[in-house]
Amino acid sequence: MPIPAAADVGRASTPERILEAAAEEFARYGLAGARVDRIAEGASANKQRIYAYFGGKEALFDQVVSARILDLLDAVPFTADDLPGYAGRLFDFTVGHPELVRLLLWHTLERPGALGALERSVTSSAAKVEALRDVQARHPERIDATVPADRLLGQILATVHGSVLTVGGILAAPEGTEAADDVRADVRRAVTRIVAPAASG
Repeated sequence: MPIPAAADVGRASTPERILEAAAEEFARYGLAGARVDRIAEGASANKQRIYAYFGGKEALFDQVVSARILDLLDAVPFTADDLPGYAGRLFDFTVGHPELVRLLLWHTLERPGALGALERSVTSSAAKVEALRDVQARHPERIDATVPADRLLGQILATVHGSVLTVGGILAAPEGTEAADDVRADVRRAVTRIVAPAASG
């Protein structure tokens, strides 16, 4: 494999530095409060490079969120056959990456509807819903088949993210590790109840 020229290496690393600096800036200030000059300084790049690579602040924001979603998908594969386990792993990842929750909240508030249009988000959600439908069809005794799969997925995600938001301050305390274990167990139990078929009779 040919070794890239030094200029090519520099060009390849600049967008990565910009995305990292932008993630920190957007997580802290949101889209409206973020400043391109601070992002440029944090990335050791100039503002013109940011506009050249990403086209503008909104497009950069979308790219940051999309990249973080991809990190999440790589780290926490969806397991429709083990939804409580998936919820527990998603909880752990989210607790370990608090900037992700802040980015998603800012994006929802300041770019309403845009998150659902991000290609990676759309593809991921569609695959999860399809996998859930398949398990509902194969194992109605384990997963409630009367609830639409997309709604079931939304309830699972809301349980995880809501739990992280609720206990965020506790998790930052010295006893945070023990608290996280307790909350993770709560999340798993809650998801088990959410997906269970309704008792008959």
